Amino acid sequence: MSGFVEKPEPIQVPGLVHLHTGKVRELYRNEAGDLVMVASDRISAYDWVLPTEIPDKGRILTQLSLWWFERLADLAPNHVLSTDLPEGAPADWAGRTLICKSLQMVPVECVARGYLTGSGLAEYKETRTVCGLALPEGLTDGSELPAPIFTPATKAAVGEHDENVSYEEVARQVGADTAARLRQATLAVYSRGRDIARERGIILADTKFEFGFDGDELVLADEVLTADSSRFWPADQWQPGRAQPSYDKQFVRDWLTSPESGWDRGSEQPPPALPQQVVDATRAKYVEAYERLTGTSWS
Repeated sequence: MSGFVEKPEPIQVPGLVHLHTGKVRELYRNEAGDLVMVASDRISAYDWVLPTEIPDKGRILTQLSLWWFERLADLAPNHVLSTDLPEGAPADWAGRTLICKSLQMVPVECVARGYLTGSGLAEYKETRTVCGLALPEGLTDGSELPAPIFTPATKAAVGEHDENVSYEEVARQVGADTAARLRQATLAVYSRGRDIARERGIILADTKFEFGFDGDELVLADEVLTADSSRFWPADQWQPGRAQPSYDKQFVRDWLTSPESGWDRGSEQPPPALPQQVVDATRAKYVEAYERLTGTSWS
């Protein structure tokens, strides 16, 4: 069992129809038929959406995505129509709300990896492959790959794992032409993001994107190159052969699996609330990633 420890009640706004509560985002449709995405401060770990929020997290993710969308526009159009606050929306939605094109979403998590870690490392240890792609011998946790690879996954419901799949399976599900376009766009966007991050002293180890179609046009959707959808590592601390320090929710994961939390990950019990020091440390990492990447101060 997993999912929400405490599932929130969506805020009702005149003129907006609530469509979905995700791990982080609330999704609405406005009277024009556009999607309204509101990023909350919720945080998830180990397939649970935790009862404790991280202050400013939703705004940081939204503003960082907007910063990246500008720098990726020549590679892939995106779904953002406006950042204006919908009429009647609560003031707290400011800075965390995007009005977006309604797309025909592709049911694939488009993952790009430039370094070996996480589920890719686990598969590599068993088969010397990731999503069926053969990799050289001798790689270890944190190793840079000879070239970035496209390692797609199926999209899972809240509380369930995304499952890595082969490129051939993606082609079977969505068609060979769409699969090829997804792979090309994913690797192009990842490579641009990797190069920009590297200039700022950050390694973009891997990331995931979502795409949808606006007619025949493939459009980049959801969030992009944030600490929720990517592994960012400080370049000056990179050391293959061990777990890397990162700009994400590692403080949360570490605390949940520590004796201090008292939580058994293998049980069906929901995880406990986070202590303030874990909340503060996690928020600081999100802020630091935003500031290092954008070169601007978070306020």
